[in-house]
Amino acid sequence: MSTIRNQKAHTALMSLEAAARAARGGFACMFSTSDEYETALITERRAQGRYDRPKSRWPVVMFVGCVLLVAGTVLLLN
Repeated sequence: MSTIRNQKAHTALMSLEAAARAARGGFACMFSTSDEYETALITERRAQGRYDRPKSRWPVVMFVGCVLLVAGTVLLLN
């Protein structure tokens, strides 16, 4: 009876140790420095197209329009 209990305890202990080993492996980082992480992150985001310039010219047109509006207002009030 005690050998069966010891065998179950040993099996449970081995299972627990395997789970702990697997959990520790999850905390490992594939980057040795933060610079490597940032470089990989930026490279991945560039590949996804996140850092592309906007293709729309509306922001430039709106800026020029606002500048002309302010300049016209200044000239009218002088």
